[in-house]
Amino acid sequence: MNHTMEIKLYYEDTDCGGVVYYANYLRYMERGRTEYLADYGYSVKKLMDEGTLFMVARAEIDYRAPARYGDTLVLETGIAECSRAIMMFEHRIKEKMSGRTVVEGKIKLVCTDASGRPKRMPREFAEKVK
Repeated sequence: MNHTMEIKLYYEDTDCGGVVYYANYLRYMERGRTEYLADYGYSVKKLMDEGTLFMVARAEIDYRAPARYGDTLVLETGIAECSRAIMMFEHRIKEKMSGRTVVEGKIKLVCTDASGRPKRMPREFAEKVK
């Protein structure tokens, strides 16, 4: 995995039992992908302004252990596959203190134009982020 970031868990992240609400992991993974691309010099906003968007085509998530209010998580993000029109990101989220894996996921993104039609990624971009 190429990018790592920490996520401190707040009350707003949890359900009534103090466990992270399952859908929040998708939000964390989105942040990880955005930061991953930023590490390579690409702003998602700038790409959008230039007519290159990425839409989620598939999300595959395995919940391994609960994370709780007050924990700090470590999110690892990398690219598992990349073609001219598709990127498959892989994510692993661990609890910082114990190192136990909380969630693993793969998110498939399709490159589209502003109208949502699939298109090829700019060649330089695809080669740089692999």
